[in-house]
Amino acid sequence: MLIICEYNNMEKEILHKNLSYKLNGIFYYIHNKLGRYCSHKQYADAMEIVFKEKRVDYKREIDTPVEFSGELVKGNIIDFLVDNTIPIDIKTEKYITKADFMQMKRYLKATNRKLGIIVNFRQRSLEPKRVINSSGKI
Repeated sequence: MLIICEYNNMEKEILHKNLSYKLNGIFYYIHNKLGRYCSHKQYADAMEIVFKEKRVDYKREIDTPVEFSGELVKGNIIDFLVDNTIPIDIKTEKYITKADFMQMKRYLKATNRKLGIIVNFRQRSLEPKRVINSSGKI
């Protein structure tokens, strides 16, 4: 699924097009190899292996705290941040909920990113979801 964003100059472009296509290929590869009934950790471990094989720059399980009364409150753990650009949230649920989208919105806001991807490996037909943060900088 592609989401197109309009910018002030009214040109249309796909956010992080090349990286998004590369990630989608990785998601489908993992889904085809492991199927749909593995655990969250197994999919994350497999993703890390493929990222290393393909030399994809990533960070795994990073905390994105928010500021509250001058202090940092932890608790938003992103599964992967790829190329310091796209947060990836792995799911192993029957379906993606509104709460899952809101969680990704929190990740995007906390990291000031424009695009995040939710990938639910439990689905029979894999459909990575792109979530857009219009106020993000990266």
